[in-house]
Amino acid sequence: MIDEKRRAELQGSRPKSLERIVEEQIEESLEEYKRSDKALFLSAVTAGLDLGFSLLVIGVLYTMFSQRLSIEAMQVMLAFAYPVGFIFVILGRSALFTEHTTLAVLPVLSGKESIPGLARLWAIIYAGNMLGGYIIGAFIAWMGPEMGLVTVKALEEIALHLVGYKGWVILGSAVLAGWLMGLVSWLATSSQETVSRILVVIIVTSVIGLGGLHHCIVGSTEVFAGLLVSEKVTLASYLVTQGWATVGNMIGGVFFVSILKFQVAQS
Repeated sequence: MIDEKRRAELQGSRPKSLERIVEEQIEESLEEYKRSDKALFLSAVTAGLDLGFSLLVIGVLYTMFSQRLSIEAMQVMLAFAYPVGFIFVILGRSALFTEHTTLAVLPVLSGKESIPGLARLWAIIYAGNMLGGYIIGAFIAWMGPEMGLVTVKALEEIALHLVGYKGWVILGSAVLAGWLMGLVSWLATSSQETVSRILVVIIVTSVIGLGGLHHCIVGSTEVFAGLLVSEKVTLASYLVTQGWATVGNMIGGVFFVSILKFQVAQS
């Protein structure tokens, strides 16, 4: 009976069970734990670089249409540009911190990995993501205005949209973003086909873009680029925003997705 159920899931005739999704995510996460520090770090740097294309597309669209469209229309347009980098990262299987705030916790909950091992994984991926984001953010801040693709004003406005809030506001926004990113990894695993996965990424991450929610990797790249070109974006505002966004993303991914869904699967 179990074999028939598994066979039906593989053939796509029925959706995967919750238990099967948990098993697959644990198996996938364990592979990440086994990777060398160097391989994991390089994968994370790649993810940070790839996510920068979201900033590039958003910046180009803002430069082209901000004087022609209403604020509401611009917000919707930019929301659907936001998923570009996430599609590159998730389909390319690069290591993304906000994805692993969900995935990497499951082996710990199941007793197959330790908390120190989780801390190692998170630290390496986070550092790699940040470095990749800094590199692509600096490149866009330098080349964008020089090529006429992205104006300094566009980079400034994109950054200012994320800074200047009270800490608890950024935290709450980041919790929602982390929750949604956890759902991306969860739903992508449950999807059978590449097209389905792309649609999942577009639908969920566009919600993050539409709501202007704080994502600690994309947001870091956006604010860092603004910091390089505008006096209105300060180092202090960057650090405060980044700190609260990171904590919020972790809470959203770990608690609202990993822990809750793991407990449901075990009950």
